[in-house]
Amino acid sequence: MNVLNLLFTKDGLTYQIAKNKSIVEEKSYFVDEESPENFIADKLDEVLIKQRFDEIQVVSALNHFTLMPEGFSQHETGFELIAYNAPVDSEKEELMLSINEKFKVQFYYTFPKNFYKKIKELALPVQFNFSGEKFLNSINNKNNKEIHINLYHNQCEFFAIDNKKVILYNNLDVNSEVDFLYFIMFTLSKIGFGINETNFFTYGETTENETFISELQKFVKNLRIVFDNVPGKNFILN
Repeated sequence: MNVLNLLFTKDGLTYQIAKNKSIVEEKSYFVDEESPENFIADKLDEVLIKQRFDEIQVVSALNHFTLMPEGFSQHETGFELIAYNAPVDSEKEELMLSINEKFKVQFYYTFPKNFYKKIKELALPVQFNFSGEKFLNSINNKNNKEIHINLYHNQCEFFAIDNKKVILYNNLDVNSEVDFLYFIMFTLSKIGFGINETNFFTYGETTENETFISELQKFVKNLRIVFDNVPGKNFILN
């Protein structure tokens, strides 16, 4: 069985091709100052015709989202709720829903309609999910106060969890690892998590963001790298 895994991030696309659960191909594309206007869309086209797939799994880490308690059913307000966090365009974005039963929360998020149509036009079984939901489902929460940080290329998402309850989730597009640190420390001060009583866990592109890790270690005493992305093993896609 050939499965195509797609991860959409800020100005980026990562794909994996898995055959019988073994990763046979993986590559990432990121927009830079020399990239053409439709760079990611063109790369998506190339990936979708690489071979015949039996199934496609899509994960969006794009930061158009909102977090709600499980059971919230006013789906028609999804765009309005997301608009409190980021500008949305209902003509160009598809409204999606991901539910996390483990922590009893759900995410409304949007996904670019042009990407959505390209994928759906293949008429294959496809599953869409939000990175925050998949990340949250991977967390093993044991302590009272925890910060879980998933690092990407020029992006990070993090959860603040207290006694197995989600206190806060955020998804940040930033170009500086120092900005990662600032946002997370600012969050701690606002939600009353003391540095010495909080356990920190990092995942994903920890090697690429080693400056952030080393700076964070200067401030906190309880820090553990849970998962470091290596070729063929991407935390969110695996």
